[in-house]
Amino acid sequence: MARHNTLRFFLSGILLLVFLIPDIIWSQEKQPLEIHDDPAIEDLKIGLVLSGGGAKGLAHIGALKIIEDAGVRIDYIGGTSMGAIVGALYASGYRAAELDSIFRAVDFDAFIQDELPRSAKTFYEREDSEKYAVTLPFDKFKIGLPKGLSKGQNFYNQFSRFTAHVSEVRDFNNLPIPFFCMATNIETGEQVLLDKGYLPDAVAASGALPSVFSPVELNGILMTDGGVTNNYPVKEIKEKGAEIVIGIDVQDSLMSRDQLTSVTDIMLQINNFRTYEAMKSKVSETDLYIKPSITDFSVISFDQVDQIIANGEKAAFANYEKLKALAMRQKPRPTPPAIAKNSENILVSSIAILGNERYTRAYIKGKLKLKTPRITTYKKLNEGINNLSATGNFDRVSHKLIDTKEGKHLILNVKESDNKMLLRFALHYDDLYQTAALINVTRKSLLFDNDVFSADVALGDNIRYNLDYYIDKGFYWSTGIKFRYTNFKKAIDFDFIGRFGEIPDLDINTIDVDYADYNAQIYAETLLQQTFSVGLGAEYKRLSIISETFGEDENQIPRTVFDDSDYWSAFGYIKLDTYDNKYFPKRGFLFEGDIHTYLFSSDFTESFDEFSITKAQLGFATPLYNALSMNISLEAGTKIGNTSLNSLDFLLGGFGAKTINNLVPFYGYDFLGMTGQSFVKALLSIDYEIFKKNHINASANFANVGNKLFSTGKWFEDPEFSGYALGYGLDTFAGPIQVKYSYSPEIDESNWFFSVGFWF
Repeated sequence: MARHNTLRFFLSGILLLVFLIPDIIWSQEKQPLEIHDDPAIEDLKIGLVLSGGGAKGLAHIGALKIIEDAGVRIDYIGGTSMGAIVGALYASGYRAAELDSIFRAVDFDAFIQDELPRSAKTFYEREDSEKYAVTLPFDKFKIGLPKGLSKGQNFYNQFSRFTAHVSEVRDFNNLPIPFFCMATNIETGEQVLLDKGYLPDAVAASGALPSVFSPVELNGILMTDGGVTNNYPVKEIKEKGAEIVIGIDVQDSLMSRDQLTSVTDIMLQINNFRTYEAMKSKVSETDLYIKPSITDFSVISFDQVDQIIANGEKAAFANYEKLKALAMRQKPRPTPPAIAKNSENILVSSIAILGNERYTRAYIKGKLKLKTPRITTYKKLNEGINNLSATGNFDRVSHKLIDTKEGKHLILNVKESDNKMLLRFALHYDDLYQTAALINVTRKSLLFDNDVFSADVALGDNIRYNLDYYIDKGFYWSTGIKFRYTNFKKAIDFDFIGRFGEIPDLDINTIDVDYADYNAQIYAETLLQQTFSVGLGAEYKRLSIISETFGEDENQIPRTVFDDSDYWSAFGYIKLDTYDNKYFPKRGFLFEGDIHTYLFSSDFTESFDEFSITKAQLGFATPLYNALSMNISLEAGTKIGNTSLNSLDFLLGGFGAKTINNLVPFYGYDFLGMTGQSFVKALLSIDYEIFKKNHINASANFANVGNKLFSTGKWFEDPEFSGYALGYGLDTFAGPIQVKYSYSPEIDESNWFFSVGFWF
């Protein structure tokens, strides 16, 4: 009996094990997400992985809105490229709605192209940036290619400002949400995990999209976009401690043959080979995988923010019940405090400058416009950093603000550019100078650390050239030497030539005139706040005005010489320019005042006496409503002294942004349509930006022109001349494309004016 009981017990035990073993095995496998009635049973640690994808990464913001709404507490964030940017801001304490507001307000074109504000540049630097369409390294006379379209300076400045509240954090595990991001060692091709250091530096390295942003040197390693090696760091976030991983994937899938229609498509396809294959296993490692619909967008579709964010919300909402289930398995996190808005004012008590070798501390501080100790603002600090970047002498300008008892200690780290020589190009057409191709060679640090030598040659219908040598002393007195040759040929009214002296009565309406100007200057100038300049100098000019239409010279060559003289003068000028755009200003002031006193001449006309020419222009631009803006300009000039010499009189007419001597644009009349020894002009323009960088404008200008307007009081009388214009303009990277139709009621004539590219 005892034996039977023992056997029965033994057999029952075997049967029990048979039924329990599958349950034991199954319980060790991954279980489906469950809702627990008692949140105290467990407290899941949830990690969030955000992939890179350029503009498509904006979908992360929409997904985060839904994740927040479901109540999920994120305990770790790992991101790459755009995923690193969004993830770092979220980890630093911003909520999804705040990120939505931030990214909708961002000018992504300015970020990608590194369009520094015009106010960040000196007058010399503005002339450079508003003249050349393409710039290439040319060291040792070998043409190279830039490392990227942008140095990322605008992005770095803005990101540093947004994360100022966590600027002291050096271990990213100590952020409100522990964070890391991925970058790529561009020398070895190995991935780099960044979870310590200065947050803006790490994110800039992770987001250095190849060919768009220049590589970032960090911790002695040259880094580029993390998406090259690890665009979806799911393994790494688990190693950080995440028990459940939510992944948001905005990567491209491979394109079909029909979709590969451009070089950009092919390059993206090649770059996606590795990440696409790697994702096959990474998806299975993700507990909750969210894949927004992003096939209709590209990595630069930043103009479609609304739709991309909405698609992120839609993809996350499809998993809403699963997200709620995860939230039920967590202890709720207390509502994080709102990010305190830092005071705009900061006390910078001291400055440390690192990385400079060729450029002196005084030069750098002069560009910063910052003397310590001083109370300044974040805006002014960023303007100073932009001033440094705008010089083109630095590949990168990074900064940190460290709290001290005395205030903020500014650590400025500069990476001087290795490129000392540049080759630059531009194309242009207008109705006066006709077609021209500009070739420029620039050499920096030629004789001194802060100098630059530039040589322009414009080849085309009218050959021109400029030679410039400039020693930049920042806000101290800078010095320069210029040599310029300009010429054009123009058919003008025969009656107009009568102003140059007695001419025969010929049965012709127009004559062809060759106008050539040789000009050399030596000058010194000083700057105040980048936008205000005062200068003085000496000038040599050779002016040649000749027509081969009639007459003959002393050598019996068929031509008439109106002027062929050398002039020596002293000059001074004042400039104030706060326009936000040279060609399509929406806001700002412009004042230019100039006086030339002509002291000597070779006296070809045998009528020279000392005289002066002074002129001034005042402009004001302001927005009226949304994309509608207004520009008002007042301009005047007069000759003082010798009135018998006419070749340097004011010449009004035509359309243009690059004029020489006393040529003054005036709608309604052709170039050189009016002349006089004094003039006063008023211009009103209304501009409407119908689409981004597409402008429609209407203008009206009025003038009085004569020999003694100001001494006789005629300058204040009703305008004798008027003209009106309608135009279209397109602002491109190579300069504006403009078409103008103008009409003058006095002469009942109209003119079309065309301009393509930067004026030079």
